[in-house]
Amino acid sequence: MTLTRKKFIQSLGLGAVAASSLSFTQKAGFSSASALKVGLASYTLRKYSIDELIEIVQRLGIKDIALKSFHLPYEASPEELRYIMDKLKARGLNIYGGGVIYFKTEQDIDKYFNYAQAAGLKMIIGAPVHHLLPQIEKKVKETNIKLAIHNHGPEDEIFPSPESVYNKIKMLDSRIGLCIDTGHTFRLNLDPAAELKKYKDRLFDVHIKDIDEQVPDGKNVEIGRGKMDIAIIMKALKDIEYSGVLGLEYEKDGDHAAYGLSESVGYVRGIIKMV
Repeated sequence: MTLTRKKFIQSLGLGAVAASSLSFTQKAGFSSASALKVGLASYTLRKYSIDELIEIVQRLGIKDIALKSFHLPYEASPEELRYIMDKLKARGLNIYGGGVIYFKTEQDIDKYFNYAQAAGLKMIIGAPVHHLLPQIEKKVKETNIKLAIHNHGPEDEIFPSPESVYNKIKMLDSRIGLCIDTGHTFRLNLDPAAELKKYKDRLFDVHIKDIDEQVPDGKNVEIGRGKMDIAIIMKALKDIEYSGVLGLEYEKDGDHAAYGLSESVGYVRGIIKMV
């Protein structure tokens, strides 16, 4: 990324947004242990460098991040992975997981769990093929790294819905759970709030987004501009006393995602204060 992009980020006026967000956060009581934590799935900022990601999340008052490989590369050496993680921690950021990571072969199990261990990740947000689950369970027990399986909606033949995940993992080690993607769940014509409540006992992570129509090919939009009932989703998470992170995942307009992300963060924080 170039200096031009840095100037672009600064031109968003995110400093003012962040200041108001932080003040808002404090007034809303976000520091309490029971409050919902607004975080980031870093796929949102896939076109931005790690330094730009740091600048954006700090301006928006976001501390909890799940890193995609754009920012924590699979091919990096253990030393490089530790350097990236130390850099983020030094700026007060909590890297709570990595992914989404796709497990398609037996070789992928060692590859990605070794990667997670080298980076010091406590959780993988993953999408494994079904037949690998027994071997993955052994790796989870061996490493004590949690796996949150992500549902990918109507296009996904492996794990389209939260139910499809739960049915495969309910008898497995309790460190294997769900990352419920509310947008993909909505596109399946399901109620995301009801799904969150139904599978609360194995809910490790949540991806928050908004979709323009409740149809299989619904498009990602800024949170608050779509058809999803974000207030009902936030209420459901509060009702089940969800203690994980709300990973905002804004997929639209990757080249200029900081605009939609800042709008989405403000909207979600406002809704949390209301419900």
